[in-house]
Amino acid sequence: MLPDSPVLIGQTGPLNGERFPIDGEVLIGREASCTVVVTDRQVSRFHARITVTEDGSHLEDLGSKNGTYVNGKLISEPVYLQDGDLIQVALVQQFVYLSSDATMPMPGTFVMLGGTPAAASTAERQAGRLYLDLRSRRVWVRDEEVLPPLSAAQFRLLQTLYEQQGRVVSRQTLVNAIWSEEEAGGVSEQALDALVRRLRDRLAQLDASHTYLVTVRGHGLRLDNPKA
Repeated sequence: MLPDSPVLIGQTGPLNGERFPIDGEVLIGREASCTVVVTDRQVSRFHARITVTEDGSHLEDLGSKNGTYVNGKLISEPVYLQDGDLIQVALVQQFVYLSSDATMPMPGTFVMLGGTPAAASTAERQAGRLYLDLRSRRVWVRDEEVLPPLSAAQFRLLQTLYEQQGRVVSRQTLVNAIWSEEEAGGVSEQALDALVRRLRDRLAQLDASHTYLVTVRGHGLRLDNPKA
């Protein structure tokens, strides 16, 4: 494989930690003849295909029963992949797509090996109990991964607060970050509050002793991320 070839890295699922170079075309499915074999009945025999062209890599669902997702969204038409996109096959197997083997996570980033995050730098581990891997869109609380993964909206909410830790982020800023420009105008206060509650509940499953999302009345929210 050339150093700048795209690559798939198995995330949560039976292929966790495995690496698959994308040389021209990769077929994903349950059938033994596929390039990437996921032996689970929820995965179709020929589930999805990634094809590399001069314009980039595009992913298409091959009429699977349980669907193919990119960054939490079910796809119905071929989509071009971007570096760091998270691919989900039938809610069974996740992959992170890297546009070049040269962009493999460097030491100090969080890569799953055997179900646990690889060692991070001391500075990162001391940064807080909660940490995000923006490349793979995964979240850990006190060294335990949040599973099943957060929804796309939950992750965008947490990412926005995570990038401004300790600072109050206005509700409107959060709405704009979570929803598209077309959707944001019609988002109610109740919709944001409901999303915050669901995210709090997900984090509390791993650490009920601390409230990470703090409401600052009249201003917005902030992330309180104590040191690990």
